[in-house]
Amino acid sequence: MTRRSITRPTMSVRGTATAVVGGTAAALMLFTAAPAGADTPVAEPDSFTSAFTAMATPDQVVNGDGVATPGQPGATGTFTLRINSDLDIVCYDIALDGVTGDYMSPAKTATHIHEAAAGAAGPPRLAFPNPTPIGDGPRTSSGCMQGPFTTGLTPAGADADSGTGFTLDQIEADPAAFAADTHTVDFAAGAVRGQLSQIPVGSVATGGGGSALAAADSASSSVLPVVGAVALGAMVVAGVTFAARREVRS
Repeated sequence: MTRRSITRPTMSVRGTATAVVGGTAAALMLFTAAPAGADTPVAEPDSFTSAFTAMATPDQVVNGDGVATPGQPGATGTFTLRINSDLDIVCYDIALDGVTGDYMSPAKTATHIHEAAAGAAGPPRLAFPNPTPIGDGPRTSSGCMQGPFTTGLTPAGADADSGTGFTLDQIEADPAAFAADTHTVDFAAGAVRGQLSQIPVGSVATGGGGSALAAADSASSSVLPVVGAVALGAMVVAGVTFAARREVRS
């Protein structure tokens, strides 16, 4: 894989890691609650080894048995990850639109990256601060965190947190094997979900809790075919801004 690096300003973690446990939490019956460990919030690194996006929609949601369980009608989500796998740091920009109600998950937050291929269930490996504010409007969450990672969940029959042993180079090796989602009281299996796909590092711009994909130069022009027309439409609905951003070095 070609590695590109860019220089970024530092970014602080925003949003509240809120998880509401109870009600229909049994929908995530593959897991039991475990003591929540705190992943380390860190400043944004000087460079990244890879970048990924997920266009999350309700029709991609499955329950813990891998059965299609549609999420919240009309809701969309954009998850953008920038990874420095050498430092095991992930910087995230998450934007949700049309997601309503309180979050709910037996994990320490309700917004995750699961190790799960399209149409399949799988354990969460990363737990992000839930996008805020809670209400009927757009919700965002941005920041950077460094491993070792924890989710606050222990898979049934296991003796360790589902984040234990997970490293970010596993996403780099097979991004399609990972899905992003968020869970709410009314949609315990997931309000929206989307599979990760790789994008050029230099194509990602950030700000305001959302992500932007640049199409200003030939190095970034490959982003649009990767995202696709449908995903691009989802980003527009989610209020994502497209802005030009050049790579500093490759």
